[in-house]
Amino acid sequence: LIDPDKTDAKKLQKLIDAANKANIDFFLVGGSLLLKNNLEETIVFIKKNTKKKVYLFPGNPSQICNKADGILLLSLISGRNADLLIGNHVQAAPLLKQSKLQIISTGYMLIESGTPTTVSYISNTQPIPANKPEIAACTALAGEQLGLKTIYLEAGSGAQNAVSTTTIKAVKKTISIPLIVGGGIRSAAQIETAFNAGADIVVIGTAIENNVNFLEELKNIKK
Repeated sequence: LIDPDKTDAKKLQKLIDAANKANIDFFLVGGSLLLKNNLEETIVFIKKNTKKKVYLFPGNPSQICNKADGILLLSLISGRNADLLIGNHVQAAPLLKQSKLQIISTGYMLIESGTPTTVSYISNTQPIPANKPEIAACTALAGEQLGLKTIYLEAGSGAQNAVSTTTIKAVKKTISIPLIVGGGIRSAAQIETAFNAGADIVVIGTAIENNVNFLEELKNIKK
């Protein structure tokens, strides 16, 4: 996961080269706030330097760019903020219809991570308690029953704690659609643990922002 605000051309080139060698599956691009207005520039740069697909991970309706391959159309089903459940989607719908983006409807769920995160503050919602895996499981199931195509369990950027194996297992056992897990993951061992618990996709952001060489550890990850 690449936040355009937290990179530049030199750093991005190094990250892409390392990601290609680590054989990552795809890039996500986006963030809660984009202050530099360089979303399209970042996506174009990535696509010029890799054959991997690039998907938008939008923090708001302004983060739509036809240069990407697709978009995770996030509906924040763990909260009760109407704008993030459907309001922003109404604004984005005409733009998405005109685009050629692959649209992946995604049930976005914030899980309590031990410290307040940017996404919980910006979204004005409370995360699901970390010790309530049954709530997470039922929320994910409701998302699937509503027709969402994937579930994303998010501890938040720079989270103190990653989503627990108990929560991942509970959700995976309950749903039949792909499960994405991200936030607070800082080691290859944590990635493997998430996969072993049932994650189909693991997203890494802050750990790579802080140390691009972390990608070297991912070459032998067993998914």
